[in-house]
Amino acid sequence: MTKFVINEERVEFRAAPDTPLLWVLRDYFELPGTKFGCGMALCGACTVHVNGVATRSCVTPVSAVEGKSVITIEGLKRHAVGDAVKAAWIDKDVVQCGYCQPGQIMSATALLMKNPRPSDADIDTAMSGNICRCGTYQRVREAIKTASATLSKGAPAKAPAKPAPAKKA
Repeated sequence: MTKFVINEERVEFRAAPDTPLLWVLRDYFELPGTKFGCGMALCGACTVHVNGVATRSCVTPVSAVEGKSVITIEGLKRHAVGDAVKAAWIDKDVVQCGYCQPGQIMSATALLMKNPRPSDADIDTAMSGNICRCGTYQRVREAIKTASATLSKGAPAKAPAKPAPAKKA
């Protein structure tokens, strides 16, 4: 039994320890926002946060998140940085087809949580593992800069809520 936290809710999950976190999130906990892209951690569509670090869930075994906190795109609604990034994505009209966007937003949010005023080089490094077949890279950069500016104007970060009691899957 693997015990961890998803979007600030304690959960327990019974499966083979090598089951990819991506499929646990999508199939067992019905969180479809995290996308399957390549299955090899090359495209970034499956990005989630594990203890605040952008992590490719397609190659992360569920056993690796034992006792850790996992935040998916659905869980960003509880975080000021996520709100700022999503608002900037809309303001800069980043989305075209949209398939890669959850992973892009998760990587951008992890960057801004770690570094609220990133340089272009910082953005390039943080976003380098996210592929966008529509080629919206320049708009992604501008959206990250916009979110950074919004946050630097004093938008307070929300403190995580206490996790709820364990839910079994």
